[in-house]
Amino acid sequence: MAAANNPPLTPQSLFAFSEGISLVLSRWTALQMAIQNEWGGRDSRQKSDQLSYDILSWFTQTKEPLYIDDLEKILFDTMIRELNVELDDGSQKELAEELMIMHEECLQENYESVQRLRVSNNGAQAVSQSRQLVDENEDESSDDEEASDMAIDEPQRPSSNSKTNNTSVDNQNQTGQADDGWSVVPPRRNRGNRQN
Repeated sequence: MAAANNPPLTPQSLFAFSEGISLVLSRWTALQMAIQNEWGGRDSRQKSDQLSYDILSWFTQTKEPLYIDDLEKILFDTMIRELNVELDDGSQKELAEELMIMHEECLQENYESVQRLRVSNNGAQAVSQSRQLVDENEDESSDDEEASDMAIDEPQRPSSNSKTNNTSVDNQNQTGQADDGWSVVPPRRNRGNRQN
């Protein structure tokens, strides 16, 4: 007996679900760190967009029943292959569960999850923008001469501690285990040279 096709989303549901996928991925710390630090290369942002598209396609184009394990595998494999991030924190499981629930809701034309994400995302942007405004106001209130002197003087007077600290921060960003349970995987080109 052939497996029944998955029910299609209405155009409105498809639009809401697509937005929901993007909102969920925008809150995934491991993915956002990979984008900001370009761990997947200069096109890390495009790889993130492709992941969003691949997830939507998986939900809308798959003819077989949808299993959460398959979605977890897509998330996990993409992070390793495309963005050089190995997940040890299980966050792909949480994301897969959230996306499966959201898909079920959208099939029923229930957009509460997407709306909650919109509201919380707008709140986060408002906080971010208010912090930026505070920082800009602090910069404007400082004396212009001091700011220009600092810009000129700082590069000429590096302290021995600042160089050491910058190097350790860079190394921590590029390699090693992060506190959140995921780590950066070395680029694939290094692995190919180790073959016997």
